[in-house]
Amino acid sequence: MSNLDLSIKIGSLELSNPILLASGTVGYGNEISEFIDLNKVGGIITKSISLKPRKGNKPQRIFETPAGMLNAIGLANVGLEEFISQKIPFLEKFDVPIICNIAASTLEEYVECVRALENFEKIKAFEINVSCPNVKEGGLQFGNDIRMVAKITENVRLSTKKTLIIKLSPNVSNISDFAKVCKENGADAVSAINTLVGSAFDINSRKPKLSNVFGGLSGPAIKPIAIAKVFEIHRAVDIPIIGVGGIMNWQDVIEFIIAGASAVQIGTLNFIDPTASISILEGIKNYFVNKNLTSINQLKGSYILDNGN
Repeated sequence: MSNLDLSIKIGSLELSNPILLASGTVGYGNEISEFIDLNKVGGIITKSISLKPRKGNKPQRIFETPAGMLNAIGLANVGLEEFISQKIPFLEKFDVPIICNIAASTLEEYVECVRALENFEKIKAFEINVSCPNVKEGGLQFGNDIRMVAKITENVRLSTKKTLIIKLSPNVSNISDFAKVCKENGADAVSAINTLVGSAFDINSRKPKLSNVFGGLSGPAIKPIAIAKVFEIHRAVDIPIIGVGGIMNWQDVIEFIIAGASAVQIGTLNFIDPTASISILEGIKNYFVNKNLTSINQLKGSYILDNGN
C-alpha cells in the first residue's frame, strides 16, 4: 500500500515507525548493529546513563523464569563522560533517532545529566528512569512517590527542549495518577511499563538466585499487566504512551496500539532474537495493509468495549 504511513510524532521526536529498541537490551547499539540495520527501526533507547560510571550489582544478576527473566543489573553503565566520547560518535553513523535513558540517585543528577546532553543533535529525546533508589530519602524509589515523579518531571522539563518521556513503574496502585502528574509537569509522553519487582530462591541452598535478592521481571509474563496499564492511562490521561513489556511478535504490538499506545519498545526479545524487530515491523505493515489502515492513529486506542465506554 503506497499510502501506508507508520510514522509518529511525540513532541519534537519524529519516528518513522512505532518500533523502539528498549533501554538495557541493546546496550548502546554496537552489538545489535551486527544483526540488523538500525536505520530501519523507529528509534534506539540507550542503556541507562548516570553521571558517573556504575559497576552495578555483583553476580548473579540475571535469572531465567518460566515466561521471562529477572534482572538485577543495577544500572551498570559507562557514565556520562565515556558515553559522550565513545558512544555518541558510534550512534551518529546511523540515521535513526536516539533516545537517551537517564538514571540517577538524586534529582540534581537527573538535571545535570540532561543539561550535559542537551546540545547533542543526535539525541532527540530523553527517557527518564524514575525507578532508581533515592539515597537522600532512605532508599525509597522515586517511581513509587508521586510527588517525586512530579518534581523530577518539572525540573528536567526546565532543563531541556527535547522530547521528555517518563518511564513509569508498574509497582503502584494507580499508574494513571502518575501519568497525570507527568503531563501536568511538562512530560511529552510516558513509557509503560518498567519491570515488576520479583524474586526467586534456590530450594536446596535456600539462598536467593539473585545476589540483590530482588530483581525486575520482564518478558511475556508481564505483557497482560503492561496492556492493562497502557489501557488505564489511555482512558484517564491524554498523553502519548509508549508501550513496554513482554512483546514477542507483531500481534503483541498491534494489541498495545489498540489498547492506546502510540509506539512500543522491544526489550527481552532482543536477547532471544536480535533480528526480531525487523520481522515484527514487516508483520505490522502486512496487518495494516490487510485491514486497509494507513496510519497508526487509525488503530491507536480503537478498543471496543461491550458496555460502549
